[in-house]
Amino acid sequence: MKLRIATRGSNLALVQTRWVGEQLRRHHPDLVIEEVAVRTEGDRIQDRPLAHVGGKGLFVSEVEAVVVRGDADFAVHSLKDVPGDVPLAEGMAILSVPVREDPHDALVTVDGTGLESLKRGARVGTTSRRRVVQLQRQRPDLLFVPLRGNIETRIRKLREGQCDAIVLAAAGLSRARLLDETPHVVLPPDICLPAVGQGALAIEGRLSDDVLRSQLQTIEDAIARIQITAERAMLQKLEGNCHSPIAGHASTVNGRLKLEAMVASYDGDRMLSATSDTYLELDSTDVLQRAHRLGEEVAEQLLSQGARALIRQAELAAVQSQLTSN
Repeated sequence: MKLRIATRGSNLALVQTRWVGEQLRRHHPDLVIEEVAVRTEGDRIQDRPLAHVGGKGLFVSEVEAVVVRGDADFAVHSLKDVPGDVPLAEGMAILSVPVREDPHDALVTVDGTGLESLKRGARVGTTSRRRVVQLQRQRPDLLFVPLRGNIETRIRKLREGQCDAIVLAAAGLSRARLLDETPHVVLPPDICLPAVGQGALAIEGRLSDDVLRSQLQTIEDAIARIQITAERAMLQKLEGNCHSPIAGHASTVNGRLKLEAMVASYDGDRMLSATSDTYLELDSTDVLQRAHRLGEEVAEQLLSQGARALIRQAELAAVQSQLTSN
């Protein structure tokens, strides 16, 4: 049997897709995997921040369309790129969430220097407002500069001296097999809370395809699914989007599911935080409903502190920034 996987054409996207194919073949040795590479608008536009050209959803929508048209059987996305404020195409769903990589951010330098040891006024490359507002609280003297391109391009720009440091997802470094050869420091969540879904993969396909769903369930990871359910429920309740500095990190320790979240103003002057946890029983039939409720509970804490106004203000600030840059 052959399965066609739609994916972006970047090295990291292909590595992730091939990893998914390998995991599937472990359970279904007779499978033949065919890659359907898609060059998205987000890949083509490299001179502007993603938020100015449609957000990370650009990486998802065009790949999703290939599956909707029937030119592929399913798609592999980085889950943090799947928007929380825009539903998937009709009839489509996240059919599987495999085991999650490290969800944290990593500060990458040429010599492994930590955040506290960067020189005063160092240039830190990132286009993520979430990362900027959190890191500038720790080091307000740093200069944060836009940085686009695939993971290899960003590391090359660092080595060429265009930046003194860059911030990347630790999961991307790991999957691209660059973790050992790239000097870095993993940023703990009390310094930089990760993006919702960071480190996880989303396998999207047609909800009506029972055979495919059964195959993909063999690589489903229950813990990863529970964690991202809580994180995305929080994001959706907030009606968060790519313009808003929002973070969410779910962890499972000692039989409990804990969710930490953050919403900040676009400039980082105001930062709201909330956390809650719940008892986790993996075999319970309502475990995902409990995770969803936890996400909504944390979102409601943030909303009671004024998160909605910060999110709306961030949208306006992003539009004004786009107009100024144009």
